[in-house]
Amino acid sequence: MFSGIIECTAPVLAAGAREGSLSLRLATGFPDLDLGESVAVNGVCLTVTERDAAGEALFFVGPETLARSNLGALTTGGLVNLERSATLSSRLSGHLVQGHVDGLARLSGQSEDGGTWRLRFTVPEDLSRYCVEKGSIALNGVSLTLNAVEAAGQGESDLHVAIIPHTWEHTNLHRLTPGDAVNVEVDVMAKYVERLCQPYQRP
Repeated sequence: MFSGIIECTAPVLAAGAREGSLSLRLATGFPDLDLGESVAVNGVCLTVTERDAAGEALFFVGPETLARSNLGALTTGGLVNLERSATLSSRLSGHLVQGHVDGLARLSGQSEDGGTWRLRFTVPEDLSRYCVEKGSIALNGVSLTLNAVEAAGQGESDLHVAIIPHTWEHTNLHRLTPGDAVNVEVDVMAKYVERLCQPYQRP
């Protein structure tokens, strides 16, 4: 479990595809990683399979994760957002994030507004139905507040978020260009509510 508060960004040292999976080596900067530890990489919960005292770590990315996330597009020299898993004593400064990506959004607009960056992401409606104005969402693992959710036509919706200078500078969101894909994890509470209400819906 994570909170969506990014601890650091890390360069990709190697990204090697093999037999439908991916081997990902990162310079995490965390010298005390444990084997088997969970780390959110661009919002995707991955397991540390190798590590050293310098903080370099190896992660395995399987076919299901590659199909749902943007990790398959990573190349050497890329930059990813990192967050280590929360503990029972952690402050929940963001919101409850599982690290289970629901799908992808694409950056469709950006503008600067008094030091804040306003970003617009386009998502399919099967994800936007879980999104509400002033609700929470995780984009590339970053816990953000939705300023607006608007229908965009053709089965898509636009999500509007505002990025403060600290988040802009300390995550990889500042590297995005229009058309780039980000990982989306909607608020899990919305999915539970939908599931619980299904037996009571009229046919």
